[in-house]
Amino acid sequence: MSDPLFAAKIDSPLGPITVVASAAGLRSVTLNACPWDDAWTLTDMPDVTAQLGEYFAGKRTEFDLPLDPQGSVFDLEVWQPLTHIPYGETPTYGELARQVGRPKGAQAVGGANGRNPLAIIIPCHRVIGKRGALTGYAGGLDRKRALLTLEGSFSEPLSLFS
Repeated sequence: MSDPLFAAKIDSPLGPITVVASAAGLRSVTLNACPWDDAWTLTDMPDVTAQLGEYFAGKRTEFDLPLDPQGSVFDLEVWQPLTHIPYGETPTYGELARQVGRPKGAQAVGGANGRNPLAIIIPCHRVIGKRGALTGYAGGLDRKRALLTLEGSFSEPLSLFS
């Protein structure tokens, strides 16, 4: 039998966020509409709600929450350094690929980045394409632009095209 999962829906400036957690920590933070799973137990998540609220208010630059992301070994290798990208910084997929020891693996790293189950908390929105291209984001480019603008890192040099 699998671990019980707990879920909450949180209002945000980007629309509703669905949060799912195990006893070990957060499993997913989803910006797009997420179909409700009857296996989830509805609950309040005051720490998550408070920290996301502080982030959207510009008062929090990093999160202090237990995490329990599920993915392949490669996905986990890519997601780990994402947690260390400073607020307001925007490395490229190529830079991230080099950091995880796969200098020619920018596309593979981009794929793993796109599978990140913990939007905002594991800040995959901070990774951009070469030459400042604002590319790919599971939550949509408008939300990526909004998050980068909130963090003060979206400016004219970032492009919507590769």
